[in-house]
Amino acid sequence: MKISKTVALVTGANRGLGRQLAQELLARGAKVYGGARNPETIDLPGVIPLQLDITDEKSVAAAAEIANDVTLLINNAGSSTGASLFEGEIDQIRLEMDTHYFGTLTMIRAFAPILEKNGGGHILNILSVLSWLTLTGAGAYSAAKSAEWSLTNAFRLHLQPKNIHVSGLHVGYMDTDMTANIQAPKSNPAEVAKLAINGIESGSYEILADELSRKTQQNLSGGIQALYPQFI
Repeated sequence: MKISKTVALVTGANRGLGRQLAQELLARGAKVYGGARNPETIDLPGVIPLQLDITDEKSVAAAAEIANDVTLLINNAGSSTGASLFEGEIDQIRLEMDTHYFGTLTMIRAFAPILEKNGGGHILNILSVLSWLTLTGAGAYSAAKSAEWSLTNAFRLHLQPKNIHVSGLHVGYMDTDMTANIQAPKSNPAEVAKLAINGIESGSYEILADELSRKTQQNLSGGIQALYPQFI
C-alpha cells in the first residue's frame, strides 16, 4: 500500500501511539481522520477530527457515513483498567472486552464494506505482547487482547478475497500516559508508529515492534514452560 495515496482513519488519535500514527501518516502524504470521543482533543494540524466512540454502534455508524473514502483503518483506541479476572470489578473487565474486542469488531464490520467499495485497502489492529502472554494484574487486558488477536486472524481470512489486507501490531510497554506508573523498559511511540506504517507499506501480516514481542512470539512454539518458566 502506498501511504501517500491513502485515506486513513486512526482511532484514539488524540494521544499516545494514536497521535504518533496520525502524525506519521500525515508526514507521508496521507489524508487522515482522527477519531476520538472528544474530537476537540485532536490537535494535529491537517488531521480531520472525527467524533468516535468505538463502544457505541451509533457513533461508529455516524463516523462511517462521514469517513466514507477511507482505505486504511487503524484500530488503535484502547483501555487499560488493570483489572484482575479474579478480583476486578466486572464492569472494568467488561470495558476491556467492549473496547478491544467488540469495539474493534464493530469498527471492522462498519468500515470493511467501505474499504471494499473503494477498491480494497488495509486494516491494522494495535494488539500487544499481552495478546500472547498474561502477566499478574493484567488478566482482563490480556484476555481482551487475546480475543482481538483471534479476531484479527479471522478477519484476515475473511477479507483477503475482498482485497483487504489485515495485520496486527504487537508491542510491549510504550512511553505513554497508559504506562506512566509502570517501571519497565519502554519503546518510543514515535518509533513504533514508524515501524507500524512501514509494515503497512510492505504488506506485513504481523508487525513486531520490540524485542519482547519477538521473543514472546518465538516462545509460543515452546508451550507453557517457555512462556511461563515458573512452571518448569
